[in-house]
Amino acid sequence: MLLGCLAAAAQKTEEGNEPFPPFRIIGNIYYVGASDIASYLITSPAGDFLLNSGYEDTAPLIRAGILKLGFRLSDVKILINGQAHFDHVAGQAAMQHWTGAKIYSSAADARVLESGGKTDPRFGREWTYPAVKVDHIVADGERVTLGGVTLTAHLTPGHTRGCTTWTMEVRDGANSYAVVFVGGTSINPGVQLLGKPLYPGIAGDYARTFRVLRGLECDVFLGSHGAYFNLRAKRERQEAGAKENPFLDPAGYRAFVDRSDAAYQAELQRERQSGGR
Repeated sequence: MLLGCLAAAAQKTEEGNEPFPPFRIIGNIYYVGASDIASYLITSPAGDFLLNSGYEDTAPLIRAGILKLGFRLSDVKILINGQAHFDHVAGQAAMQHWTGAKIYSSAADARVLESGGKTDPRFGREWTYPAVKVDHIVADGERVTLGGVTLTAHLTPGHTRGCTTWTMEVRDGANSYAVVFVGGTSINPGVQLLGKPLYPGIAGDYARTFRVLRGLECDVFLGSHGAYFNLRAKRERQEAGAKENPFLDPAGYRAFVDRSDAAYQAELQRERQSGGR
């Protein structure tokens, strides 16, 4: 039944969900996502992480990317996510079916995953997807390790109530770099921060998130959408033989956080001026 549903879902292609050739970003981090809906394979000697599973019809693209790069689906041991919106987690049921991996998530987003998206306060009436059972609740600051590779969870709520930014150290040749996978920072259309907020405390959550993001060390800037970090342009430069890996972009990370925070501040001001509407 699951595979049949995937075949039906694949009849349509959402914007940003077009096929994108898989490739090695740096060290043991590989891009296996779509043209904007980003997914990452992070390998280790004891098994692999998959960060983000996309739409339901992104899952076959991710599967194909993993195989094309020469990796085995059965080596994927842990599925994690940056946010529980449908465009990043609807494919988890399929990926778990194909890999047998355990699903890890923050507590707040786990409730959305286990409802199949129905309890998503913003999109629950518009988009639902196959529900999954979360095997492990990830706490703020928790370190998740496989085969000597450790990812650290940083709760950065607002975009979703349990939005999570993941960090790790990656070795590439003789060098080691700090990697940040941003979970999400934008304010979706229809979301209110004041007056009748999407959920209680959302404005404060966003404020805390920007403090957390500013406190993270970042050499390699990645995230849940390719548009966050200029995926296509950086990949083109990488393919053209750029002298330095284009994904090393600490300045781009800081600029992204600054733009996102400014957009949040502008929305707060707009709502205050309109009486919280």
